Amino acid sequence: MNANDTTDAAVLDQLRRRPAAERRILFTGATIVTMDPGLGVLHNADLLVEGDTITAVGPRLDAGDAVVVDATGTVLSPGFVDTHRHAWETQLRRIMPDVDDLGAYVMSTLAGYATVYRPQDMYTGTKLAALTALDSGITTLLDFSHNSRTPEHSDAAVEALRDTGIRGVHASMGPHFGDWDKQWPGDLTRLKERYFSSDDQLLTLRLATLATDEIAGPALAYGPELARVAKDLDIGVSVDAVFGTASSEAILRWAGDGLLGPDVTLIHATGLTCEAWKAMGETGTTVALAPTSDAQIGLETAIPAVDEALSVGIRPGLSIDVEVALVSDMFTQMRSLHAIQRMRAVNAAHGTDRQPRRITTHDVLDFATLQGARTNGLDAVTGSLTPGKKADLLVVRAEDLNNMPLNDPIGTVVLGSDARNISAVLVGGEPRKWNGHVLDVDLPALRREVHASREYVLNTPAA
Repeated sequence: MNANDTTDAAVLDQLRRRPAAERRILFTGATIVTMDPGLGVLHNADLLVEGDTITAVGPRLDAGDAVVVDATGTVLSPGFVDTHRHAWETQLRRIMPDVDDLGAYVMSTLAGYATVYRPQDMYTGTKLAALTALDSGITTLLDFSHNSRTPEHSDAAVEALRDTGIRGVHASMGPHFGDWDKQWPGDLTRLKERYFSSDDQLLTLRLATLATDEIAGPALAYGPELARVAKDLDIGVSVDAVFGTASSEAILRWAGDGLLGPDVTLIHATGLTCEAWKAMGETGTTVALAPTSDAQIGLETAIPAVDEALSVGIRPGLSIDVEVALVSDMFTQMRSLHAIQRMRAVNAAHGTDRQPRRITTHDVLDFATLQGARTNGLDAVTGSLTPGKKADLLVVRAEDLNNMPLNDPIGTVVLGSDARNISAVLVGGEPRKWNGHVLDVDLPALRREVHASREYVLNTPAA
C-alpha cells in the first residue's frame, strides 16, 4: 500500500485465494486512527483481521500465516457510516443542483419522478449509490427507501445493497404520492423473514417514517401504530423530515407516549424547540444530521443542529440525503459541519470576552464513524477499529500529493483527503476497493444500466 509497493495485485490475489472465513490479513506500519476512546491514535502500528473481524491492534503484531499488507505511509481509519440517504434516486443525481427549497424537491422528485419507478429502477439507483459510497469510504449505508410501491420494489432495493457487499440498512417506507400497493408497513414482516432472519449478516432492517402528516398524510407519520410495528418486529425506526414547530410538538407527544429512545433516529432536527431537544436528550434518542442538505435546500433554519444536539448530550451521526441536489461523499459532510459550526461559534463570541466553543476535526470524524454506527444501531458491530468489531476499514494514502507530509492523521482524513486517496476499503474483512479501484464492477455495463434507467424515468409521464 505504500508508495513503493508494487505487490498490490499479488496481495489481493493471495487474499482471494483463501476462503473468507479462514483469511488472515495483517496491515503493518500504519498510522491507525481507531476512533476507540480507549485506544486513540497509534503510530507505526499493525492491525490484524481474521475472517470478518478485527482481532488485534498494536505495534509489531505476529504475522503467523497472515497475508501481510505493508501499510507504511497510510492512515487506517474506520469506514464512514451514512445514517440517511435516499439511494433509489441516484440515477437522477445533480439533476437539480440549485434546488430552491424543500417544496421544489418534493414536487419534482417525490410527486414526479418517483411515481414511474419500476423495481429495476429501484435496483439500479440503489446499487449506484452503494458502489459510490464504497468508493468514497462509506462502509455502512442506511438507505431510507421511501419509494416502496410494491413488494418487488422493496426486494429490488434490498438486493442491490446485498449485491454490492456494503453493510446496508434497509429502512422501508411507502411512497409519498402516486399509485402503490399499500403493502407497507405490513410487508416489513415478509421482508424480515426473507432477507433479515440472521443477526450475523451485513444487512439490517429498520422502519422508515415521517415526523408529521404535513407532506404525505397521516399514514406515513410516526406514532403509536408504527411504533408498535417496529417493536413487534424488534427493529429500529428512522424518522425523516424532523423540523420546525410541528415536529417539535410531535416529539413532545412521542416522549409522553414512550415512543422515543436509542432505537429511534430523528433526521435533520432543524429548527426544533428547546423543549423538544430536552425530551430527545432525556430519552437517549439518536439524531442524524444532514449538513449540506439543511444548508443547500434551506430546511427550516438551514443550520445543522449540532450545537443543539451536543447541548443535551446527543452526539449525532451524519448523512448524505438526496443526490438529486447534493454531494455523494462523507468528506464534504464533515468539512461542511466543521466549517459551519466553527463559523457560528466565532461569530457568536465576536466582540465579547467569551471564548468560542468550537467543535474539532476529531468530533466530526467521530460523528462520521462511531456515532453514525450508534445512530444506526450498529455501534457494537462497526464504527471503530476495536478488536472484536467487524473489519470495516479504510486505507488512506497519506503520502499522496495532496496529503504529504503526514502531520496530524485525523486532520489529514477530515480536511485533506478524498476518494482518490482511499487505496483500500474492507467491509467485514472483504476487500471492496483495492489499489484505488472498486472491485467486481463492470463499469461499462453499469453505465449502460444507469443511463437506460435514467432515460426511462425522465421520459415516462408521472403517474
